[in-house]
Amino acid sequence: MIFFKLIRRIISGLVLLALVIPSYAAIQVWSAAHNQLLRKADVIVVLGAAQLDGRPSEVLAARLIEAKRIYDAGLAPLIITVGAGAPGDRTTEAASSRRWLITHAIKPSQVIALELGRDTFGSTQAYAKKMKSLSIKSVIISTDPFHCRRAMTMANDLGLVSSCSSAKTGPNSRNKSGIHYLFREMGAYLAYITMGRYGIHISDRLPVAMGLK
Repeated sequence: MIFFKLIRRIISGLVLLALVIPSYAAIQVWSAAHNQLLRKADVIVVLGAAQLDGRPSEVLAARLIEAKRIYDAGLAPLIITVGAGAPGDRTTEAASSRRWLITHAIKPSQVIALELGRDTFGSTQAYAKKMKSLSIKSVIISTDPFHCRRAMTMANDLGLVSSCSSAKTGPNSRNKSGIHYLFREMGAYLAYITMGRYGIHISDRLPVAMGLK
C-alpha cells in the first residue's frame, strides 16, 4: 500500500511539473513580448533573419526599421548587425542589414556587420565577443516580440546587460504572429535554460543542424 502511494505521489509530481514548467516558459516569453522597458545602451544589435540576394526579408526589414527608430531616438550610438549567409548565398544577413541601414540615413561608421551566426546562440556569441573587444556591455536587441526572452537570456548569460525592442511591423509582429510562434519560442526557451546553458545547443535552424540544408 505504501509503495502504491509513493508511486501515485511521484506520478502526481511529474504531472504537476509537466504543467508548471511549460506554463512558466509561456509566461516568460509572453511577458517579454508585451512588457519592454527600454533604457539607453552602448549598442543596438539587429539579429539576423532571411535575406533575398541582398534584400532583407519582411521579417528582417521589420527588425531593421525598429533598430533605426530607436537609434534615431538616441537610445544607442552604434548598431551591430549579425548573421551569416546560407549555403549558396552571395551575401549575408549582416551585410544586407548594414546596407539597408546605410541607405536609410545611418552613417556607415555607426554600423558594424558581423557576418557570423546561423542561429540565435551563435549570433549572440559573435556580438558578445565583439562588444567585449570594444569594452562595452549594454545592448538593446532588435528582434521579434516572442523571441525577446530567449535572446535576452542568452545575452545576459554571456555577461551583457540586455533589453529588447521588438519589431512593430512585419509578419512576426505581435498583431500578426500566431500562437504557433509563442509555442515555438516557449519550447526553444525551455530547451535553452535546461540544456543550452550546459552546452547542449539545439539550433533555431533545424534543417541546417540536421544536415538537410
